[in-house]
Order: sequence, then structure tokens, then C-alpha cells
Amino acid sequence: MPRLKQAGREAGNDYANAIFDLLFGDRDPIKEPGTATGTPGNWWTVFNIVPDAFAHTTDGFRFYRDEARVIDPKLRELGQIRAGYTVGSQFVFSQHCKASRDVGLTEAQIEAIPHWNVADCYSEVERAVLAYTDGLVLQRGRVPDGVFETLKKHLSDEEILELTYITCTYMMHAIMSRALRLEYDDVDDRIVEIAAPEGSSADVMSMVDTKDD
Repeated sequence: MPRLKQAGREAGNDYANAIFDLLFGDRDPIKEPGTATGTPGNWWTVFNIVPDAFAHTTDGFRFYRDEARVIDPKLRELGQIRAGYTVGSQFVFSQHCKASRDVGLTEAQIEAIPHWNVADCYSEVERAVLAYTDGLVLQRGRVPDGVFETLKKHLSDEEILELTYITCTYMMHAIMSRALRLEYDDVDDRIVEIAAPEGSSADVMSMVDTKDD
């Protein structure tokens, strides 16, 4: 379950209710979860506890899909899917595998997202976008000059700003999804202590750290 409460149609948010109708039909989004892509749909119900946050973030989805955007949808999706992967959000990564197909990325390109830097299925500008995304997400904006110069060789300043804004927005979505345990990110942390066999309490390093007297 998500770490925060949820709000469905009973919250009286007309804007959210219209979206619930699209996603869930006439079902109760909390009592009868499930969307067409297989997710529970609790991203929407959790955001609905703060109606203006719901509206703000949904407007963000409209922003990147608006016809006024100049960034190539394929490049946009490369930034979004790689951001989801590098943050470690199963939800964002999985959803944008589907979105990447919709805009024309190949199966080879989608499958190579985890190891893009040794894959040969991307063009120079696509590789630059992926390297730029890693600079934004993994290095928190520390982008090498060589990456930016290659990006500027192919893209206008307007395209780069849109790419930067959208990619960073999806880094935020990926982080929030993990932190709040939303959708496919409702999983326990796998980094835990594994119990030693019964009757054993030895620290393995103390066993190998032997010194001659």
C-alpha cells in the first residue's frame, strides 16, 4: 500500500473525478483499483489528497505532450525512460517503455536503455541525450562540456531547455514514486541483513582477519 492516504471521488475534486472516469470507468479507484496498463492507479489517488498538486502535475503531462513542444518525442522519451531507470523506479521505467514504443523507438533501443553506452542502436544525438540524462540524474546536473557541445550540435536552445525540464520532472516523479511506494514501486527495500545460520554469530571478517602474534 502507498505510504500516504488516498482520496477518490468522495473528495469532490471535479478535475480528478473526470480523470478517474477515464482511467477506472465507473469503478471506485480505491476499492477497485487497476488501470489499462496494469498499474493499480494509486499515483492518482494519492496526489488527489492535495487537489492543486494533482492539477499542477497533470498539467505537466499536458505540457510535454503539447503540440507546441519542439523537442522530438523520441528524444524526450529517451530522457524520461533513462531517468526512470537510473533512479530505480520500476513504475516510471515500465510506463515509459510503453510510451517509447508509441513514439517510434525500436525494441532494440528500449532493451538497451540499461546499457546504452555500449549499444550501437542509437544515433549521435540519441547518445548525447542519454549522456545528458545521466549528467542530470546521476551527477545532479554536472554535465561535461563535451556532452553539451554534442547536444548543441543537433538541438536548438529551446529543444535543450524542454528536454532538460521534462527529464528533470520525470526524475522527480521517479523519486516520489519510490519514496511514497506508489504503483510498481510499492516494494520493500532489498538491502537488509540476512540472518546467519542458527547458532552462528561470527563476523566473517573477524574470521579472516587473523594476525600472527
